[in-house]
Amino acid sequence: MNGYIKKLFSLEGKVAIVTGASRGIGAEIAHGLSSAGAMVVGIGRSSEPERKLPKGNYCQCDILDIKAFENICKDTNQQFGRINILVNSAGISMPMIEKKNRGNLFNQILDTNLSSVYKCCDSVAEFMSLSGGGSLINITSIGSYFGFPGNPGYVASKGGVRALTKALALDYASNNIRVNNIVPGYVRTSMTEKSYLDDKLNRERVDRMMIPRWGKPQDFVGASIYLSSDASSYVTGTDLIVDGGWAAKGL
Repeated sequence: MNGYIKKLFSLEGKVAIVTGASRGIGAEIAHGLSSAGAMVVGIGRSSEPERKLPKGNYCQCDILDIKAFENICKDTNQQFGRINILVNSAGISMPMIEKKNRGNLFNQILDTNLSSVYKCCDSVAEFMSLSGGGSLINITSIGSYFGFPGNPGYVASKGGVRALTKALALDYASNNIRVNNIVPGYVRTSMTEKSYLDDKLNRERVDRMMIPRWGKPQDFVGASIYLSSDASSYVTGTDLIVDGGWAAKGL
């Protein structure tokens, strides 16, 4: 590989924090950033991650506990002297079919998928500004563009993150902090396994995709390395859609 290109995409010397790193997309992104040279601190609610990191460590933490998250940031900054990358991949999806407790479910989803993203970004940005800047990457969804039935909390939260990213890109630009979204389409994870195994729903989704298959968590590694690296140094406040062409296909 050309030396210039290799250096452009290298994450050697960078320190990353990845939430939702115990499984699914977050676990693959954490492993991918680590494989690209970054020192990665993975965070998740599970006691152990699905994949062991080549470089870095894993901390069990619920991101709703912002004090615990802030302590991890402080420890990371103290140990490595900087934080260059944050990937907000933690999230939940709970269909709101029954009327009972809909309001509570809605608030719970927004707390996890939206409010915690802002709080995590705000906490890490403080350390990034001290070390010359960095990259904040938020995982949203094609649900931030389109309405989907039966899950208003998830759609609202991901739409909120999409707008939040643009606002934070403006707020943090003066500190050389870039803020971008990765926008997944339908990806086979434990969160989507039920619809994946439903033949009718599976076929409806695949039929709309230009690349006729469900996404895999590994499909987001390249996008995350790009947005974490110097290759995207002139990219901020935008969406990188990784959905097999689902959103672009139209009718």
